[in-house]
Amino acid sequence: MDETVEILSIVGLDARGDGVADSGATVSGALPGEKARVRLAGRRAERIEVLNPSSERAAPFCRWFGSCGGCAAQHMSESLYRAWKRGLVVEALKRARVDAEVGPLIDAHGAGRRRATFHARFPHGQPDDVGFMRARSHEIVSIDGCPLFAPGMAHAVPAARALAGDLRGLGKPLDIGVTATLEGLDVDLRGSGPLELTETQKLARTAERLDLARVSNHGAAVIERRPPRVAFGEALVPLPPGGFLQATEAGEARLAEFAEEAFKDAKKIADLFCGAGAFALRLARRREVFAADFHADSIAALERGAATARGLRKIAAETQDLFRRPLRAEELSAFDGALFDPPRAGAEAQAREFATSALPLVVAVSCNAATFARDARLLVEGGFRLETVAPLDQFRFSPHVEIAAVFRRPRAKPRARRLLG
Repeated sequence: MDETVEILSIVGLDARGDGVADSGATVSGALPGEKARVRLAGRRAERIEVLNPSSERAAPFCRWFGSCGGCAAQHMSESLYRAWKRGLVVEALKRARVDAEVGPLIDAHGAGRRRATFHARFPHGQPDDVGFMRARSHEIVSIDGCPLFAPGMAHAVPAARALAGDLRGLGKPLDIGVTATLEGLDVDLRGSGPLELTETQKLARTAERLDLARVSNHGAAVIERRPPRVAFGEALVPLPPGGFLQATEAGEARLAEFAEEAFKDAKKIADLFCGAGAFALRLARRREVFAADFHADSIAALERGAATARGLRKIAAETQDLFRRPLRAEELSAFDGALFDPPRAGAEAQAREFATSALPLVVAVSCNAATFARDARLLVEGGFRLETVAPLDQFRFSPHVEIAAVFRRPRAKPRARRLLG
């Protein structure tokens, strides 16, 4: 494709945080109001130079910003960043034709990210590449740390690099999930396939040398020196290998507070896509909870965690594929409310059952604005009022935003006071 050098005027930001020119072309790292000299190739433009930097431009604090694809917005001022991120939710609801007031962006970064997935590649005759993906590329940007990590992740990159080195001889690309737990780092390797004894011995030695809590391969423990646990309220939960966890402790706590306030008058609720019980084990302090999730190991972890906390009400936990077999409308009649926190694909089938049920109250938690808006549309069409929409920022400087929302039927209890501030 022919490339030409042009000067473009930037008029907006897209969902990735790239500048959008008046011509429709996107320019990485450009801000509204700026003019940029670019190398144009189709609808994307490579920024060569910003000719009139915006007053909303900030100095990135990470030396890998612009090459690492983890962050998209370190070059934005705080006010521009907050408006852009809140706008992701506003625009998603607008496209889905859902009328709702979106609250201000809530900082939920806290001490920082407690989990990350690194990628490893082994170029022939070159040093190993271990780090994050370059934006819109499968290339690896090798890093030695991340300023957005929580203190417990301080040694995550060296651990990922060492474990990747143990499997270098396989020549396979690896994904290395690292989670900070109360017992230390928990690592789950993906991409290697079944391992021979030689590789498992190497991994076990590295785990001993680096004092890792556990190393797993495709969800199966290779060595578990200490069962990795996380605290969900007063419960101590043994995290399954590769198990889901909210990105930050602060984000999880704010979401749990949101749910607690929404369900303050409920006596019995359903927690769907419950994972290992981040919400169920907190909500059960004051009400009965039915919890369901696709992953049997998550349900087992929830049940073990419940045994460590005193004073919980009854928790019934079941393994159930809520995509294929959502909780039906007639089953939902047993509850005063339901919470759902699905993966990025959303919960369309379950939302349809909510819509046809007599359920008075639904609390939604989502990490994907588009699928949240789609599911919200189904609930609104089913007679719910979208009462509260709170965007939470636990994926700081990325294009990802967490969302918490309350849906209530008009004939149900009156509007709650403000849930988050």
